[in-house]
Amino acid sequence: MMKLILSVQLLFSCVLGQVAEEGLTGRGLVSTTNGPVLGFRDHGIHTFKNIPYGADTANTRFQAPRRPAPWTEPKVCTEYGFIAPQPTGNDINGTVQNSRSSSIFMEGTGTVNDALYDGVRLAKTRNVVVVTVNHRVNGFGYLYLGGVSSDYQNANPGQADLILALEWVRDNIERFGGDKNRITIFGQSGGGAKCATLMAQPAAKGLFHRVWTMSGAQITGRTLEHAKETTQTVLAKVSGADNTTRLSALLNMSMEELRVVLSPAGNNYAPVVEGLTLPRDPFFPTANEQSRDIPMVMGNTYDETRNLIGGSNETLFNLTWETLPEAIERNVRQYIGNMTGSQIASDYRTHYPELSPSDVFFAATTAARSWKSMQVQLNIRVAPPHSPTWVYYLRWRTPTKEGAAHAFDIPLVFNNPSAMKQTAGAPGVGQLADDASLFLANFATTGDPNGFRGGKDPRDGGRKRDYWPRYEVSERRSMLFDVPVEVVSDDRGWEREYFMNEIYIQPGT
Repeated sequence: MMKLILSVQLLFSCVLGQVAEEGLTGRGLVSTTNGPVLGFRDHGIHTFKNIPYGADTANTRFQAPRRPAPWTEPKVCTEYGFIAPQPTGNDINGTVQNSRSSSIFMEGTGTVNDALYDGVRLAKTRNVVVVTVNHRVNGFGYLYLGGVSSDYQNANPGQADLILALEWVRDNIERFGGDKNRITIFGQSGGGAKCATLMAQPAAKGLFHRVWTMSGAQITGRTLEHAKETTQTVLAKVSGADNTTRLSALLNMSMEELRVVLSPAGNNYAPVVEGLTLPRDPFFPTANEQSRDIPMVMGNTYDETRNLIGGSNETLFNLTWETLPEAIERNVRQYIGNMTGSQIASDYRTHYPELSPSDVFFAATTAARSWKSMQVQLNIRVAPPHSPTWVYYLRWRTPTKEGAAHAFDIPLVFNNPSAMKQTAGAPGVGQLADDASLFLANFATTGDPNGFRGGKDPRDGGRKRDYWPRYEVSERRSMLFDVPVEVVSDDRGWEREYFMNEIYIQPGT
């Protein structure tokens, strides 16, 4: 029995795919709406890499993508294309008998070419079609030029890439054995934030039916004022008598030159609320009406900042009580409002006397930086009329100093723990990856991570799992990804309450 994974490199139009053998004919030739594509078999999986869903963006830099020109000869889709933001293209065709739910993964700022996002095991063990999407990121996808030229009034070409990819999936997924009425988008970090943004974009309405985010929230978008400030920072690095001349130079730069010019803006690239492609903030002051009934899973990890912050500063693993307050101030000042590093260090030391200074640092910065954003979005999401929402936290820790760090849930939901050195071969990781990937597959199939109520699933031999309840403010029950998985009420409630009194401002907006 073979299954399909479609991976769309949206930046310049790419779709990868792997599909069930019993439905494909011949050598795995599939006729898409753009033309025929040819894939290959690998370990019981039909795979299609680099299927174009959009045209080369070389002539539409910083603008919405265009559909690719149709072709008649089969495109051989056996190799990944260039990593974003460089142009790519290739596709595959096929016909499958059984209709499967389809899960579409959107990476943050990396590339879905990474082995971490290999969907072979997820497709093979969970009977789903897996699609991974590349698209324009950072300044390539979110530099706002509407204040310079009327040709760029429609902002957010990175989001437009994702919408075009979703349209491609809607029009073609059944040719690969998928179900166009059961499309799940899931993303991690920046990819999760982009999923949240899609929930507020009119052009994305009806293109997906469930959302699963991992360590990624997008409560507010960028204001036009701040987006224009970033644009001026970028244009100031370009030679020219005025902004019109500088824009022309920007459009004609090589990719290498453009990377240098875009870098001064740092991380200040995010979806812009310009009133057209994004008419309002995704989750402020309320959840968007168009996505209120869409089932959603939100997740985070216990030790987000052990690699997000600690990965670039080894000294943070050897803090003292004397150096701890300054380290907190330096790394999360924008997240803690009027609180001080000394106050946070003292309160955490009192509440968690067993923790070392470095343990306090990573616990406090994770709670202030990562958990709080999800909690704010979560509270808005589950306010009346109580949209269907489930929450998980990765508590299982790897036997490394990173513990349960940012992105360590990716190989688990992909059922691919060997793809990350920290999780490969770790005690209990096989069972946890089995649980996490089944929750995702159940969610994609039924709109509920339990699948069949009570946690039983005949595809897994009927093995009993804890029932994962919906998140309600009254009990705040969530699932802990651990060995074994466990349902708890108001996990780390003290930390949640501790930081919630400070106003949260979405970074970069």
